[in-house]
Amino acid sequence: MTRIAYIGTYVPQKCGIATYTHHLRQSISQAKGWKGKDPVFTIKPGGSLIAYNDPDVYEVPKDKRAAYKKLAERLNGSDIGVVSLQHEFGIFGGEAGSYVLDLVENLDKPLAVTFHTVFEKPEEPYFSIQERIARRSDLILVMNRKAKEYLNRSFGIPLGKIQYVPHGTPSPLSGRREAYRKAMGWDGHKILMTFGLLGRGKGLETIIKSLPDVVREVPETLYTIVGQTHPEVRKAEGESYREELKTLVRDLGLENNVAMIDRYVEEDELAGLLSACDLYVTPYPGLQQITSGTLAYAVGLGRPVLSTPYAYAKDLLSDYPELLIQPGDIPSWSEGMRRILGDEDNLRQTEYSMAALGAPMNWPSVGRLHLDMFSSLAAPLLRAN
Repeated sequence: MTRIAYIGTYVPQKCGIATYTHHLRQSISQAKGWKGKDPVFTIKPGGSLIAYNDPDVYEVPKDKRAAYKKLAERLNGSDIGVVSLQHEFGIFGGEAGSYVLDLVENLDKPLAVTFHTVFEKPEEPYFSIQERIARRSDLILVMNRKAKEYLNRSFGIPLGKIQYVPHGTPSPLSGRREAYRKAMGWDGHKILMTFGLLGRGKGLETIIKSLPDVVREVPETLYTIVGQTHPEVRKAEGESYREELKTLVRDLGLENNVAMIDRYVEEDELAGLLSACDLYVTPYPGLQQITSGTLAYAVGLGRPVLSTPYAYAKDLLSDYPELLIQPGDIPSWSEGMRRILGDEDNLRQTEYSMAALGAPMNWPSVGRLHLDMFSSLAAPLLRAN
């Protein structure tokens, strides 16, 4: 049985990479069908005092450079078959996370790197750091097919070394949608939803400005904006952006059609809320975003979606161009929402399409896929021993 060491952030840290690493480890363990646990080496933010209940989770101080080489040496002397590195520039120490190079360049074990950020045209210091990681790795995993082209063009990495994997998502659970709709008082409503840390630049104004025409045709529409204000936004400007959105809602007479859930939402609750919605929207104006966990979760749970054609959405929804709408195009957003929410047959057909698209994205399938690749990567080492 191939032993895997996971490196990234890890729960209970409130971080997308932490959640992803947790589910990847959990789903691969289930695919193995064993009761043991593979170790996790979690990058610990400076000054945090996070207590882990799992004895196989070890902390690596983010800003202590010597710890990265020490970790490589520890892994080299172990029975680990593959190292799975979750890479995002901001989670490692040094400029643009450069300390991680001391780990990868001193590691003798097979290395599989999941790049959570890939730039179409990388600039320094990101260019040099990502190039060195990519060249040292034995396998590169990306969650956007376009990212394969970017890495090949930017760094000359052979396409055969880069594999596309779906962004893992929770699996739909029988009865969850009905339970959450009842608990939230959403029965009788058509729930439109956006989730994420609140801040400018996410295009939420576009949805609110598009709502009057939607509400005239589908008066039971309720746009639910889920998530607290981003801590950095709150630090800089308090809740002024949220108040601006509330003013816009009042000016358009939409007080009965817009609701805000202003708090941090744990993942289990998020899956429930997404399951309960009728249409999930990501109206982001920036089109370079290479991954989106929330859009992936919505599709994985079989929910209809509408999105701007940013990089991840364009790749994920390539077979459904009617679900992609240009940023700020209020008439088209209004028409798209009315087309889905106002037509039960269209709503059911979109649900069916998203359920089919999302099934391979559920964690059990994604775990088996990773296990197959990691086992193949470790096979030559196992034979040598």
